Amino acid sequence: MGTGGLLQQLIDSFCCLPGVGPKTAQRMAFHILERDREGGRQLSRVLEQAVDKIGHCRRCRTLSEDELCSLCANDQRNDEQLCIVETPADVLAIEQATDYRGRYFVLGGRLSPLDGIGPREIGLDQLAEILAEGVVKELILATNPTVEGEATAQYIGDMAAERHIAATRIAHGVPLGGELEYVDGGTLAHAFSGRRSVGN
Repeated sequence: MGTGGLLQQLIDSFCCLPGVGPKTAQRMAFHILERDREGGRQLSRVLEQAVDKIGHCRRCRTLSEDELCSLCANDQRNDEQLCIVETPADVLAIEQATDYRGRYFVLGGRLSPLDGIGPREIGLDQLAEILAEGVVKELILATNPTVEGEATAQYIGDMAAERHIAATRIAHGVPLGGELEYVDGGTLAHAFSGRRSVGN
């Protein structure tokens, strides 16, 4: 069977998604064409609208259809707490898993000088302006526990210290329900160094 033309273009297009290789892309393309053409049409319509209409919130930089996202527009949120995350997906994860009711700032990445990603590329100039307003009392550093994520958290922590703003780092370590023998050494070392007291 020939797989050139539109079919190959469709398969290649699915490969732009993270974690989708040629075989998975082929299965997706065949599924839509053989079993769910209406679903494919819906996907096409929504995808085109999303790409055209979803931008970034001017305040926190998460994905939003409006100039201000629904979280920034909500006057019931705590303006004194600002949670720093790397991606819009992190905002969604925190909102779904916790009762945090402060504000967010989305970096859109992390410091990586070797890749040419410095403070300006992740919006730290904009963050400095927010901190200069004098409203934020606590920065919650929720960058990922990678080398770059830790360096980014340290850099932002120093920014907070210069303005006498408290900075806290979310805990990382052994996952709930995890067994120590299966936890990697780096995670276990991090959990030990970040241990806290229990009881009175």
